Amino acid sequence: MKKLPLLGNLTPAEFLRDYWHKKPLLIRQAIPGFKPLLPLATLADMAKLNHVESRLITRSDGQWDMQHGPLDALPPATQREWTMLVQGANLYHKSADALLRQFSFVPDARLDDLMISFATDGGGVGPHFDSYDVFLLQAQGKRRWRISAQQDLTLVEGLPLKILSGFVAEEEFVLEPGDMLYLPPHYAHDGVAEGDCMTYSIGFRSPAYQELGEAFLQFMADSIDLPGRYADPQLEPAKHSAEIPRHMLSTIAEELNKVRFTEEDVTIFVGEYLSEPKHNVFFTGPETPLTMGRFMQAVARKGVALSLKTQMLYRGSNVFINGESFDVSRADKRLLAILADERRLDGPTAATASDDVMEALYTWYQDGWLELP
Repeated sequence: MKKLPLLGNLTPAEFLRDYWHKKPLLIRQAIPGFKPLLPLATLADMAKLNHVESRLITRSDGQWDMQHGPLDALPPATQREWTMLVQGANLYHKSADALLRQFSFVPDARLDDLMISFATDGGGVGPHFDSYDVFLLQAQGKRRWRISAQQDLTLVEGLPLKILSGFVAEEEFVLEPGDMLYLPPHYAHDGVAEGDCMTYSIGFRSPAYQELGEAFLQFMADSIDLPGRYADPQLEPAKHSAEIPRHMLSTIAEELNKVRFTEEDVTIFVGEYLSEPKHNVFFTGPETPLTMGRFMQAVARKGVALSLKTQMLYRGSNVFINGESFDVSRADKRLLAILADERRLDGPTAATASDDVMEALYTWYQDGWLELP
């Protein structure tokens, strides 16, 4: 595999083997000459929107404060120690999405979003840890990072932020534009702006098993088939009327033990669960959609591309898009897998789509899930 400057001239296999989930990696000039993809004014406008997740974190006289968006106004640029965080920038700007896709050596099922942080001098979110892997790319100005592999992850009580109470730095780096720091989960870190700075955080999904378990049971509820009704034709007189009969428990337990799930059930659940749009993601179809005939003509000429907000995955004969699943033929799967991997189809390739796939593409186009370039 090709060595990537993005990974410090490691191949993806070398990085995943030696660093992923294991230890930090500082990469100087991971993206040489990197400049912010979005100006501060654009970020501030995004933070004003209801459907964009944002936060404003300030510190004054040692006291932390956090305000959730929409953020109608920001502190003066001359004020020290404030930070604006904007989540999911990749959902709204193609350049941000293109940056996120540079990390596609990690499966899309694990890739979460690109968060952009702007901070004035001294700004930060305090020493903390994340429950997921993260790449911290410096986009503008300088940020001083102090990191620690400490096992004590006790948090300060009573604060609006999750700040470590006993942070002790073991290493320290100053990152400049184009530099990047990778940190595995639960690695303590504290980043402080030196002058105005902007940092891009590429984060990865790491759902809790409890969360998955609860969602899977809800998913399986629709497929459980336990015919019949409880009966006890051999019932004997009760000695204690309020006591639940042992034979009642054993009979019910025997029926409940008939509930089974297969690898196919898990595959469909995971695909739908991981492709489900976040609560604040909304799709808008074209105001004046093309007819099916004109859509097919346009697709043959220009191809199609997934919306920035669309998540498309696949496994085996199953294709998943925005929380929905489809069982497809082998021929259809080949084309849809290209769309999922590349997030677009060129005209000649798209023109080979079967009638079923073309109808699906047209429905997704009407729903705003994909677009004509």
